[in-house]
Amino acid sequence: MMQKPMFDRSFAVVICTGVCLCMLASCSRSEQASAKTSLFELLPASQTGISFANMVTDTKEMNILNYHNFYNGGGVAVGDINNDGKPDVFFTSNQGANTLYLNKGNFSFEDITAKAKLTSQHKWHTGVSMVDINADGWLDIYVCNAGILPGDDRANELYINQKNGTFTEEANVYGLDDKGASTQAIFFDYDHDGDLDCFVLNNSPKSIDNFGYKSDIRYIRDPVDGDHLYRNDKGKFTDVSEQAGIYGSEIAFGLGVTVGDLNNDGWEDLYVANDFFEHDYLYLNQRNGTFKEESTKAMGHMSNGAMGTDMADINNDGYLDLFTAEMLPENDFRLKTTIKFDGYDVQNARNKLDLHHQFTANTLQLNNQDGTFSEIAQLAGVDATGWSWGTLSFDFDNDGWKDIFVCNGIRRDLTNQDFLAYFNSQENLNRIRQGGFDFLDLLNRMPSVPIPNFAFLNQQNLQFKDASAQLGFSKPTFSSGAAYADLDGDGDLDLVINNHNDEASVYRNHSTDQQKNHYLKIQLNGTAPNTLGYGARVTVFAGGQEQVLEQQPTRGFQSSVEPVLLFGLGKTAKIDSLLVSWPNRKIQVIRDPAIDTLLVLDQQKALLSTPSPKIVPALYENISATNLLGNTLHKENDFVDFDVERLIPKLLSTEGPGIAVADVNGDGLEDFFIGSAAGDADKLFIQRKDGKFENRAQKIFTADSYYETTAAVFFDADGDGDPDLVAASGGNEAKLGSPYLYTRLYLNNGKGEFSSSAKGWPAVSVNASCVSVGDFDADGKPDLFIGARSIPGSYGVSPASVLLHNEGSGIFADVTATVAPELQKAGMVTDAVWADLSGKGKKELILAGEWMPITIYAYENKQLKKKTTIPHSSGWWNCITVSDIDGNGTQDLVAGNMGMNSNIKADPEHPAKLLVDDFDKNGQTECIPVYYKPDGKAYPYYLKDELESQLPVLKKKFLRYEAYAGKPIEEILSKEQLTHATLLTAEQSQSAIFLNTGSGIFTMQSLPVMAQLSPVFGITVTDLDGDGKKDLFLAGNFYGLKPQTGRFDASYGTTLLNNGQHQFTYLKPKQSGLFINGEARATAVVNAANGGSYVLVGMNNDKLYLFRKK
Repeated sequence: MMQKPMFDRSFAVVICTGVCLCMLASCSRSEQASAKTSLFELLPASQTGISFANMVTDTKEMNILNYHNFYNGGGVAVGDINNDGKPDVFFTSNQGANTLYLNKGNFSFEDITAKAKLTSQHKWHTGVSMVDINADGWLDIYVCNAGILPGDDRANELYINQKNGTFTEEANVYGLDDKGASTQAIFFDYDHDGDLDCFVLNNSPKSIDNFGYKSDIRYIRDPVDGDHLYRNDKGKFTDVSEQAGIYGSEIAFGLGVTVGDLNNDGWEDLYVANDFFEHDYLYLNQRNGTFKEESTKAMGHMSNGAMGTDMADINNDGYLDLFTAEMLPENDFRLKTTIKFDGYDVQNARNKLDLHHQFTANTLQLNNQDGTFSEIAQLAGVDATGWSWGTLSFDFDNDGWKDIFVCNGIRRDLTNQDFLAYFNSQENLNRIRQGGFDFLDLLNRMPSVPIPNFAFLNQQNLQFKDASAQLGFSKPTFSSGAAYADLDGDGDLDLVINNHNDEASVYRNHSTDQQKNHYLKIQLNGTAPNTLGYGARVTVFAGGQEQVLEQQPTRGFQSSVEPVLLFGLGKTAKIDSLLVSWPNRKIQVIRDPAIDTLLVLDQQKALLSTPSPKIVPALYENISATNLLGNTLHKENDFVDFDVERLIPKLLSTEGPGIAVADVNGDGLEDFFIGSAAGDADKLFIQRKDGKFENRAQKIFTADSYYETTAAVFFDADGDGDPDLVAASGGNEAKLGSPYLYTRLYLNNGKGEFSSSAKGWPAVSVNASCVSVGDFDADGKPDLFIGARSIPGSYGVSPASVLLHNEGSGIFADVTATVAPELQKAGMVTDAVWADLSGKGKKELILAGEWMPITIYAYENKQLKKKTTIPHSSGWWNCITVSDIDGNGTQDLVAGNMGMNSNIKADPEHPAKLLVDDFDKNGQTECIPVYYKPDGKAYPYYLKDELESQLPVLKKKFLRYEAYAGKPIEEILSKEQLTHATLLTAEQSQSAIFLNTGSGIFTMQSLPVMAQLSPVFGITVTDLDGDGKKDLFLAGNFYGLKPQTGRFDASYGTTLLNNGQHQFTYLKPKQSGLFINGEARATAVVNAANGGSYVLVGMNNDKLYLFRKK
């Protein structure tokens, strides 16, 4: 996550060069727009009559230094306040007058604020919602107030529609005059009693510095500035926050709220986006008048400074997903001038304080339909949109898929690193102490850098395309709240945006006339007192697709949209049916409705009861608790690689445990070995006749517990007919050559009891990643390959892997130098497998690794040599296995990569690079990751301070952050440094299968997108569903990353069913039953006593999983 500056959101100066560069970047986006009318056309105020501008002026009494929400901006609400069929528009103004515009048709609006008697008595306005609070069929307006000005009680205002073009303020009468520093209010029937209740999101005006990182404050209720849930008791609202399970502390700093039925149980849930250090809240409705906060259980991580948020079904699977905006800059220049991330140690300290895992980036939480979410913003390409506020998920072009719009911009670059360095100079700090510093003058001189808003088109495969300029969003602005509505009634959604210190933006959507896509608008007439049917869910079935929308207008940031649902249908000219689930659990089915029109649906006509959901049994069941006796925790020892190698991109010390499977005691039942981290004994589980496993202690494992076992394999090492064990050591902690990195041979006495063997076993000390058995010289005796992961302290330098030849009688010789010298520079190997790829009966060695291609070695003329590398296969491979996937009689490869859910991606045209050398000639090797940005340039991954911490010589070259920012690697390092450095590349991010054509040619085929959510460390190839075809089960995740990279935690186990012709269908964990939560490192199939088989998963820092087919 990003470090917080000295002051709240601190403040920064961008000198002219920075401003010019950012403006040029904005212009370049503008120039990309098509000459013809774009999808969204920005209409001038002279045409619309909407001249509203949210003008905010810093004053001594109130400014960004004493009020951290000073630049947050205002909101917008859209709804038909006079029931003439045309949606009207209301804007909130922070310091000025809120304004209501009446829609006169044809994008012409009239300011009727004065006529409507909407004068406010308060001095700082924020969010707004339109709602028929008194069930009279006319929209009322609820306005939130905040600020810190004396004499202002900040009471929220409720304007009741008098049905004659005027309103009266009656918040106190209804009990909704909340006096907290409110951001937004949202109305929904949480208790299903038929009326609308109200949740008010508050944001404490206190300085963040008052709290520190103290999560225990979460449970201390602030009666004023805490969040409030008000229950509607026959028109009078009662605060039931505490009894309903709603937190009400002053540390939440709420900026976004959204409501929807996330688990499809028919009851609306609540999501709160919190700024600063407190994590977001996911309140699941318990259907008894209470909520249960489940965010840390349901989500692996979330946004740190969370702002606007919205719910929508982005993949048309019938479940709502969550998008939350944050403030990660969109380009290299702004990233490296305005951001400083927390260190790994700070991140871990916050996690231990129950603040959960939070990072500086937008988050897109994909609903897994089982109570968990997978965060996929990086995979989707929507993680970085600058300092973002309002976000809305709706169908821009009526193609039937929800797109994503993001408002962004901050009035001043508050976190500009050059300014902060200047401001924190000793001279300025002395002036502050002496009282001679004019803060207001400083603020007035700080430049502003407006940025265009972002619009992402849904590409229908969990991928989004940044089409901002193409769609018409090229004007640089500071935008906050936004709302969509069909302002002209033509069947597409137009957009209204509240801008900071600029006129509001009104965008006309030309989808209907340009795209010619079909649509259906739905107006819901609910039963009083919920007259607009808030909480109703509409599902449309058309063209083989299922679309879902829920009636909840309050969305995004401080705003609410038109309470009319609009479904885009694309070119589909017929709707098969639509299903309406009303809040009273009654349903309504409409078959073959007309399209390209407005359909009015009445709740009173819904007579059918909601059927009970069908429960489809899963394929597998988790039997870990009953069948793994003594299933103790794999305990990772405390070591942080970043403390030793500052520029290493990930931890290499958490790559265990490895798994090995064999019948070790000759009883006909398979057993398994699981490795442990340093300080804990390895474990051997013996299978009983009842199919359960006992953790059978081994004295030698206890004696050798100082090793960190990263890989293991059973094989008959001494030729006595029973399986012996080789356990390889790693962990990246011990130095190369250390006895702590020895690979060990344990001989089996035939009864499953093991003893150490030193006789005839070479002293092999490598930081091992894998050990693989194969008779490379076909002499009938199994030989061993030991893969070297890295040289501790020198990431990127190729370690020496080892080939051991079986001399017989348990004696092995290291023949690497004489038989396979190329293995001494094979690369950072992560996995290896021996297989007959040619079909000629000869085993070849296949290697996978990090920053290296998949490489095949063959034994010819008494030499094991590199035969080939698969073209363009270099990547961050973690594991590899072989199987005949396509059934053509040849062995194909299945390889687990990093996946696509990362801020570093690679393809052959834009490979990631790793430069390795002793760049400053101090005797220590450094590595510099380099990656391509959308502008086609390759930039160093690290920020200025991080790179200079290892290469202080660069401080003289780049005195300012802006001098370093936006520079490709060719302008950071000298030509001599670039020439001398070792260059490693990665051209592939995706996990994949490589189909063997039988002629030495392999064709790469990426696995389905759900296999790309996280790194894959374990691959099981077996028939999971009993149809005779080989399916895949993948397991992974990886947490040992720096905060700027995030946390790879989106996988809960990936089941891919083979459809034939090497095509796969993803099966959700709730369908497969193969659900795992955590960092998986290995998978295996273990034959069961009853003749079936188990799926075993080894977890880092967690217990094993064992699954049995039902």
